[in-house]
Amino acid sequence: MGRQKAIRFESNITQENVIQEGKPLFEKVKGEWNKEVFKNPNPIVLELGCGKGEYTVGLAKLFPDKNFIGIDIKGDRIAVGSIKATEANLNNVAFLRTKVHELESFFNENEVAEIWITFPDPQVLQSGERRRLTNPRFLEIYAKILASGGCLHLKTDSESFFKYSVSTLQNFGVNELTKTEDLYNSDLNVKHYNIKTRFEEIFTAKGFNINYLYCYFS
Repeated sequence: MGRQKAIRFESNITQENVIQEGKPLFEKVKGEWNKEVFKNPNPIVLELGCGKGEYTVGLAKLFPDKNFIGIDIKGDRIAVGSIKATEANLNNVAFLRTKVHELESFFNENEVAEIWITFPDPQVLQSGERRRLTNPRFLEIYAKILASGGCLHLKTDSESFFKYSVSTLQNFGVNELTKTEDLYNSDLNVKHYNIKTRFEEIFTAKGFNINYLYCYFS
């Protein structure tokens, strides 16, 4: 393990806004986020596969009346977002180190108001279909933890993954699916609040179009 990565893992141990295995709240935070972590009743928003938490931190700055949780299994990545949130004095930010398919172990039914999926691994090979974050097995989880009328946002540079996601979401029966295959030249540009992940910066610099959609769960 590199020195920088080791420092980040050590940071996660001491950072109060990081929930991970070995910390007391890890085993009992389900259904208790507002009470035990944020100390307020505000809506909860998740960023799945958050990486360094660009959306988690960026949205938290814009919406102090909401609570934001970045979720990723990579501890060295979430350490970056955790430190940025602390430096910005953001009390409405937390990071959870876990895998997305384990969400039901950490959130009650109807506990979440909104989900962002930003530039996930598109798992382009057919063998990786079950790992796509818009695979029906994940949609079933989102439907359980999202409150009625909860919103899902997706941003990706992958055209094939985007088309797959539109299809699976429509077949799942979501409401009011709205999409664009060219976000920055679309009326929907305002919907993503001009926050860019590191991957998005790279892709847009290379001239890739950004695909975006949002929809609502019953």
